[in-house]
Amino acid sequence: MMLKLGIPKGSLQDATIQLFGRAGFNIYVSSRSYFPAIDDPEIECMLIRAQEMARYVSDGVLDAGLTGQDWIAEHEAGDGRTGVLQPLADLIYAKQSFGKVRWVLAAPEDSPIRSARDLEGKTVATELVRATRAYFERQGVRVNVEFSWGATEVKPPMLADAIVEVTETGSSLRANRLRIIDTLMESNTQLIANKTALADAWKKNKLENIALLLKAAIEAHGRVGLMLNVRRVDLKGVLSLLPALQRPTISALSDEDWVAVNTIIEERTVRDLIPKLKAAGSQGIVEYPLNKIVL
Repeated sequence: MMLKLGIPKGSLQDATIQLFGRAGFNIYVSSRSYFPAIDDPEIECMLIRAQEMARYVSDGVLDAGLTGQDWIAEHEAGDGRTGVLQPLADLIYAKQSFGKVRWVLAAPEDSPIRSARDLEGKTVATELVRATRAYFERQGVRVNVEFSWGATEVKPPMLADAIVEVTETGSSLRANRLRIIDTLMESNTQLIANKTALADAWKKNKLENIALLLKAAIEAHGRVGLMLNVRRVDLKGVLSLLPALQRPTISALSDEDWVAVNTIIEERTVRDLIPKLKAAGSQGIVEYPLNKIVL
């Protein structure tokens, strides 16, 4: 039995392969092949553009794949069949960060356009054509929505009056002197599967295990483990310094006057926390990396 899995080609490719690596799956991409190797003999990978992933999973060409909620919405707003895709995991990561992206309506800074209604009868360029048309229909505004092959930010004001574009930080829009008018949707990556594939018990179990490990890898991002020893008399003061997912684990040592403390903390807090722990009586402080946290 083989699971056919789609890996998004393009801007999400490197981040996705790194995420799989932290989850325990090593994917090896060749510049000459659209079929990356993976160190799991039960998985066959294929590189597919995120924009097309929902279509191929929906049609059963792939059992499952990773793509954004935006492209799922775009697929289902068009000719794509609805009700055949099942989301298995919300995986909040993007090209540059571990966060959601936004599709925004933007116009030139010096433009009189201040709202969607100001675009009545005008032209909007975007790659997300169907979802953009649906947005303006909800607004009751008639616009000409044109497909953009890329470099969408440079089109206003000569080639379009406004654009709908994806952004993580807004820096590219600001660099092109564009002002955000409205947010159409937020999006993050999802692991999706075809319901026909999920009807197979083996594939369902395999996909659930993959989803578990991917979510665990994202949960561990930006966190580290911390171990230390402390005298019982100093334990209360040390614990008051330690945040944790639930509560620190405390274990007895061979010396009854001492205990070991194990916890998980945000990596960005370590440089401030360790000196405080040392001053509070901690010894043998060890920081270690985390690949996965299963909640």
